[in-house]
Amino acid sequence: MSEGTMQRRAQREQPERAKRLTRVLVCAAAVPVMLVATGCSSDSGSDDGGGDKAASASASASPSPTVQAAAYRTLPEACRALSKKTLEDLAPKAKSGKEGSSDDVASRASCSWSSLDNNGVKGSQFRWLNVSLLRFESDTTRGPGDKLAQEYYDKQVHEVRATPGAKGLNAQAVTGTGDEATAVRYDLKKKEGTFKQQTVVVRVENVVVTLDYNGAGLAGDKTPDAAALLADAKKAAKEAVLSVTRANGPAAASGSPSAPASGRPSAPASKAPSASASGTS
Repeated sequence: MSEGTMQRRAQREQPERAKRLTRVLVCAAAVPVMLVATGCSSDSGSDDGGGDKAASASASASPSPTVQAAAYRTLPEACRALSKKTLEDLAPKAKSGKEGSSDDVASRASCSWSSLDNNGVKGSQFRWLNVSLLRFESDTTRGPGDKLAQEYYDKQVHEVRATPGAKGLNAQAVTGTGDEATAVRYDLKKKEGTFKQQTVVVRVENVVVTLDYNGAGLAGDKTPDAAALLADAKKAAKEAVLSVTRANGPAAASGSPSAPASGRPSAPASKAPSASASGTS
């Protein structure tokens, strides 16, 4: 190749090299810009993640579920739930009440009285009286105390109505006592004689009162009048309810003894049956 030809070729290649060099420099200059853009994008993603965490923290800080506090916080002494006069009328020969066992007397308490009026060859009159008190606390999982008491009240009435061997069973709503009340009466025949059983179940706010009263004429004595026994049982149940309200302070006991403690009329007897009532002695 002649010198002239080589010189012309070199002159043509110089502009091409210059163009390639320019492209390299432009690309090199573009790299920091891309890195900056990438960095901004990364920061933006980090902000988004922080927002999600803040939202999650806000959600976890939402208030816990609450439930209305129960109206009654304690119970009266079960053996003092009835007046001396009532005990003399219903269990005249009972010397003292027998307190039931309980690991928390502020939530569960009971007391019973046995009376035997022995008339020798003329026979004897037997009476047995029992009062049981059960209080329910409000619970965020299970619900308010009065609702839990209402469920137990229904179970209690159901169980009394399902007493094995009960004859001539009759259930009726009781007005003017607590928020809802039911009286159940029936006969139970035993080898000693026929026992007339009366059970009054009452709910007042978050407390359920169960009063059992039965009587029998033994050794040939006459059978007591069931209507009279039921009237006595209703009176005693109303008195026990008043003792519950009084045990929880003046505000709770301000109502008339003949009126519901909550100020609401008594509801009709629930059709659902219930938890256990004390058995006949």
